[in-house]
Amino acid sequence: MMNIQRAQEIAASPNMENVEYNGVRVYIQHVNEENDTARVYPLDQPDQEQEVPIRSLSELSSQVAMEVDQMACRFPSDT
Repeated sequence: MMNIQRAQEIAASPNMENVEYNGVRVYIQHVNEENDTARVYPLDQPDQEQEVPIRSLSELSSQVAMEVDQMACRFPSDT
């Protein structure tokens, strides 16, 4: 579970952080402090923006993210 301060740090960071929403890696575009929500989109579907509760976001450790990337390389999508 992520807090608003960390979500803002990630959104402002020039680095791509490893954030997930419902098991899907997402990019945080904007944080809405008033509603405790964030505007996000899946990394592979930038046109699928959605507003989600910040507490529903999770940050992967760099080790877990590396394993996810390695798995993606071994099992490429059909697209």
